[in-house]
Amino acid sequence: MLVSLTVGKVDAGVTVLLTPDKRLIEFPSILLPPNIVSGSIVDITVARNHESEAKAGAQFSALQDHIFSSFGASQPSTPVLRCRNATQTSVVLDWDPIDLATADLISLSLYRNNQKAGNIPRPMQMHSTKISGLAVDTEYSFHLVLRTTAGTFSSKQVVVRTHKMTDLSGVTITTGFLPAHTREELTKAVERIGAKIVDGVRIDTTHFVTTEGRGVPWEKAVEMNIPVVRPEWVDACEKNGRILGVTKFYLDALRPSPSSSQETPTVASPPPAPAQHQKDLPRAPAQNAKNEEPEPHKGERNPKEEESSGDDDNDNNDDNNNNKDDKATKAAANVNGEEEKADEPKAKATDEQKARFEDKDAQKVPLQPADKPSPENATTKDVGSGADDSSDEKGPVNSPGDGASFQDVAL
Repeated sequence: MLVSLTVGKVDAGVTVLLTPDKRLIEFPSILLPPNIVSGSIVDITVARNHESEAKAGAQFSALQDHIFSSFGASQPSTPVLRCRNATQTSVVLDWDPIDLATADLISLSLYRNNQKAGNIPRPMQMHSTKISGLAVDTEYSFHLVLRTTAGTFSSKQVVVRTHKMTDLSGVTITTGFLPAHTREELTKAVERIGAKIVDGVRIDTTHFVTTEGRGVPWEKAVEMNIPVVRPEWVDACEKNGRILGVTKFYLDALRPSPSSSQETPTVASPPPAPAQHQKDLPRAPAQNAKNEEPEPHKGERNPKEEESSGDDDNDNNDDNNNNKDDKATKAAANVNGEEEKADEPKAKATDEQKARFEDKDAQKVPLQPADKPSPENATTKDVGSGADDSSDEKGPVNSPGDGASFQDVAL
């Protein structure tokens, strides 16, 4: 088909052509004949090229087939979850390697009882996991959820029930250095309790049994926080018919020797302290005796104030005699009407008692009454701490002694 167009405006890159019905067409200037100016008329022949169209269609179909075969022929596979081992408080799960096909991985999550327990770290390299801290004899359900750029895929649920305390079938043992006869006995004991022994330290290894803490397997067990116990643990489990704690059977735990167990009792109590002699024990303060005996009336002296710090019973007898003399003297003063004279030595004696009470802690020397020494007072002086007697013109003065208290001094 031949079309005649009028050149309207010519630019370096684009020329504006006008149709007979005054429509504008932008046409590349490089495709027009040279020396074209505004107002020129050009004839353009337009025809459909079927051969080129078929060739381009074939190329496009080939490209689509290549893209589909490279990226759309397969899709990520659904995870397959299994239970490898179960104990009283833990479960070991494993699954097949993840096949992402041409998709990209977003995350691989583990769900317990339809609640997300966490994401699996390095899901392309890790194909197993261990869940600890479960309840004894309890049923749990687990499943995996794989999220990719091609969609989300969930595995089937795996229902696992933890073992009872008497079920030892979940115990998986890896052995270390053991004597030959000990290894044979251990193998027989493991068979009797229904447990199993595996080669090498694995994720499902529950206990590492050895008599020596050395070697690469032992180091790996310590790194994986697997209990390292002695062979006696297996014997104890068999004897009790149930799984036991490993605290007493750790490799580095102290083992009680037979001799020490016979000689030393399990719970040893310290021997009682030797009883002190009566004279070595401290005197009870007069404050405690205050609740037992009534306080003396005004003008009378408390017999407790007359007790001295003697070392034997003779001192106590001498003090009683001194108390009688003091009471007789005060009674005579009251009969003669010398109340003022009786009050004056009392106030003076109180001041002197305060001074002597303060010196008592420094010197630890008991004081004797201030009246003239009698035979009883002489005896007290010889037996006691050897303190000199003091005299007073107004009358005898009692010594505070060990029985003196804060209340006695504050009178």
